[in-house]
Amino acid sequence: MQVILLDKVGKLGDLGDVVKVKQGYARNYLIPSKLARRATEAAIKEFEDRRADLEKAAAAKLATAQALGEQMSGKTVRIAQKAGVDGRLFGSVTNADIAEALTKMGLAIAKSQVRLPTGPLKTVGEHPVSVAAHHDVVVEVTVQVVAQAE
Repeated sequence: MQVILLDKVGKLGDLGDVVKVKQGYARNYLIPSKLARRATEAAIKEFEDRRADLEKAAAAKLATAQALGEQMSGKTVRIAQKAGVDGRLFGSVTNADIAEALTKMGLAIAKSQVRLPTGPLKTVGEHPVSVAAHHDVVVEVTVQVVAQAE
């Protein structure tokens, strides 16, 4: 199925690109989340009329994400969890826990923006974590997991 992208989509294309994707991906994800539209002649013509507005909105979104990235860079998030004597956690620290801690610090981050390349954190210590405020803005944040005092 041919779709025209209304926003930048990772590993697919930029704003205004006409790409061919699988039908289910377009119907179930791209079109409902307003990231793309079917690439009919009428839709392409309408897109060209609205292109300036969409580019301005995308630039504003990127500027907001860059400001958020500057606020986050170099931050250390401290999370207390129950841990055993050997430093292993009873449970784990997930992206939702990290997003909640960043939100408490005044940074509006969703759990889907936190990237844990090796999976949930299961040991006490400092762990580098990537936070993607935007496709083009990825910031490293240090998560310090400490044993919870009982």
